[in-house]
Amino acid sequence: MSWLRCSLLSSLYFAILFSLPVEAAVSSSSPPPSSATATRKDNVCDVLVPRLPNVKTRLCLNAELQPTQGKSVQGRVIFSRDITAANPQLRILVVGGIHGDEKSSGSLVLHWIQHANETPSNALWRFIPVLNPDGLLAKPARRMNANGVDLNRNFPTPQWAKEAKFYWETRTRRDPRRWPGPKPLSEPESRFLHNELDSFKPDLIVSIHAPYGLLDYDGPSAPPPKLGRLFLDQVGIFPGSLGNYAGVNRGVPVVTIELPNALLTPTDAEMRQMWLDLLRWVNERVKPSAATTQPSRIE
Repeated sequence: MSWLRCSLLSSLYFAILFSLPVEAAVSSSSPPPSSATATRKDNVCDVLVPRLPNVKTRLCLNAELQPTQGKSVQGRVIFSRDITAANPQLRILVVGGIHGDEKSSGSLVLHWIQHANETPSNALWRFIPVLNPDGLLAKPARRMNANGVDLNRNFPTPQWAKEAKFYWETRTRRDPRRWPGPKPLSEPESRFLHNELDSFKPDLIVSIHAPYGLLDYDGPSAPPPKLGRLFLDQVGIFPGSLGNYAGVNRGVPVVTIELPNALLTPTDAEMRQMWLDLLRWVNERVKPSAATTQPSRIE
């Protein structure tokens, strides 16, 4: 068998492995659990790089993504990366890929992991590039998770049962792309992020979306006026959204970035400028919360 054929078969094997639920991918003849986990971690970039714009293999590998306890509806692992200052004063959670077809959001998170490694700050950063891997890996990629739920309408805002249904039926005319689900936190992906808020206790959340080309903001303190070429233009509050739940109801500032294009990233220089503008605003405006204990998981 030729070297090229072996390589192609190996790549196909790992693509199939990642696409299966963990329980199906690891059989009785598989390596021990620790080895199986390492195999999935080592090959996450084989899956992400072909699907995310402006992400090269080296950038993804250097991100050193780590598997979390979170899994999607179809059993795919949700990956994250922690980067911390020597004496962090803040905890900041950055989330991309809440909507699977907003591919540029996951790319921006991976580029920002690189910048966080290169730029001193006073924070412990937790990066989650793709919260909705099932949506990203669907063919074609889609906004919702594998249950057809819009994860950004599935958080437990007050009066969710009444308001989320009313908004979906009247304002979106039952748009299937914006179905909030049967109940709040019905989805494993939204439950995972909800648990992250409780355990990580962020002082700031940065939620990355596309394609409206603006900044939105929910919560206390003064919002950033701009990040790079994106300017503040608050678009309102939606039942079940992360901004509504965390920013309005829990009082944790939420910066929502809407990139201009779901399939193309800004230039590398623009993404770096957005990062520097974010750091500047964080240093000036974001204050640590009353929680002073360190999170239990630091990679």
